[in-house]
Amino acid sequence: MTGGALARVIARPAAGPADDADRCDLCGAPAEAGHRHLHDAGRAEVLCACRACALLFTPGEAGQGHYLLIPRRRVRLAPVPTDALGVPVGLAFFVPRADGEVTARYPSPAGATRWEVAPEHWAEVVGRCPPLRTLVPEVEALLVNTARGRQDHWITPVDDCHRLVALVRREWRGLSGGDRIRPAVERFFTDLAERGEDARN
Repeated sequence: MTGGALARVIARPAAGPADDADRCDLCGAPAEAGHRHLHDAGRAEVLCACRACALLFTPGEAGQGHYLLIPRRRVRLAPVPTDALGVPVGLAFFVPRADGEVTARYPSPAGATRWEVAPEHWAEVVGRCPPLRTLVPEVEALLVNTARGRQDHWITPVDDCHRLVALVRREWRGLSGGDRIRPAVERFFTDLAERGEDARN
């Protein structure tokens, strides 16, 4: 993300109001409340887009251009067996890339820690969870939260994942995270459930 876009995206929930600082990163026009985001494939950044600029790009066409419109779907999945992916903590997200590779990240007080997932391990997980075949490369992710016994598994837009990374970084205190991080993460997933659909049944 660009510094300005990142600061604006992480400062509020996805459906939160725009403020005077919200500008389209393409044309500079004001970005209205609930504006869309684009993935800059060349720089691996997320950009704010006004309505007019967002209309220039088609969702679900990842790999077809320099700027990719980030979808808005949020789908809660049945628990996904992710042990093969080597998640070192209970909170992580996985983004398939246009070249077929998968990048994994987990939030930390220093930002997002990144590693590459072995293709055969990702194929094993997708084989057990067919909805993951519909992930749009670069712009959608599998978001997993198994911390403290939770079983939250979601298909989400990548801007939601960046927002979660920034939330953890902002709320973390001390060595163990302090007493603010857990409620903040729980609010994030509660908000996700209110805005998404449930495909567990």
